[in-house]
Amino acid sequence: MDHASFLKAVERGQVPPVALLHGPEPFLLEDTVALVTRALFPDPVELDLQRETLDAKEVGADAIVGAALLLPWTGSRRLVVVKGADGIAARQAEPLAAYIRSPNPSTVLLLVAPQLLGPSHWLMNAVPGPQIVPVPPPAAGQLVGWLRGRARSEGFELAEDAAQLLVELSGSDLTQLRGELDKAALAGGPDNRRIGIAEVRAVVGEHRLRHIFDLTRALTARDRSTALSVLEMLLSSGEDPFGLLGMLGREVRAMWQAADGLRRGRREDEIARSLGRPPGAAAAMIDRARAMAPEAGARLLARCWEAERRLKLSGPGRAELSLLIADLCES
Repeated sequence: MDHASFLKAVERGQVPPVALLHGPEPFLLEDTVALVTRALFPDPVELDLQRETLDAKEVGADAIVGAALLLPWTGSRRLVVVKGADGIAARQAEPLAAYIRSPNPSTVLLLVAPQLLGPSHWLMNAVPGPQIVPVPPPAAGQLVGWLRGRARSEGFELAEDAAQLLVELSGSDLTQLRGELDKAALAGGPDNRRIGIAEVRAVVGEHRLRHIFDLTRALTARDRSTALSVLEMLLSSGEDPFGLLGMLGREVRAMWQAADGLRRGRREDEIARSLGRPPGAAAAMIDRARAMAPEAGARLLARCWEAERRLKLSGPGRAELSLLIADLCES
């Protein structure tokens, strides 16, 4: 079952006795578990007695089965959430596999795996197909739509240009996007239900916003002098080097995506939509990608990974990022 269909079934109260949630995005996994929890226990008072969370590596298959077999203290259902379910080795999994074949009808067992599992994993064969729920993160071109949908679910109208701005500044980290969305909602005041450019700017600050845009424009234009000057201003104002490195990595991935689209013969308007950027910024990125050598995207992305490795080894942030920007502008 796909993720959207599973969420709709849960909202209708149709929660299976066993479900496997697997995907690489922790925020989406936690969000799905929270939705199941609210569907089963609308009254938060029940949670302490009726929900149990286990770490698969710590407790093992026998303890998971024991928890799932317990009857509810009150009400009619229990919820057992097993984190890291993919960490149970196949040779130790038989008690859990046997339980999955004949589950306790009064328990909902959620097996949560923090990666997309391949067909050879024992869980993919033990859990019935309709109860296996892949939870993939939204693609880059889907982030604006995802963010606007998230805002609607919380009672806000998020303008498309404001969503594009949040994605541009925050990247693809869903936890960070959700946090920035919450702050932008608060910026409009307690009675405001619409989030526009003004609310986003109130969150990120006009000064920082201008510098971030200046840096991305300079990179696209291969203007090394301007890019290095803006980098210096951002670092001097307290920007986190890892945050800036993440932004540079997103620029490289966007260039690679645009260049790949051109090589595949996709129309430029299709490529622009997939980039999830304002029309002018997308057009400039496509122009830059057109001039890239076929191997440049992979090389520059590897260069970003190398800069991240060196920063994590306590390398000097200013020097590492300056060298990286110089490389990005020369390619």
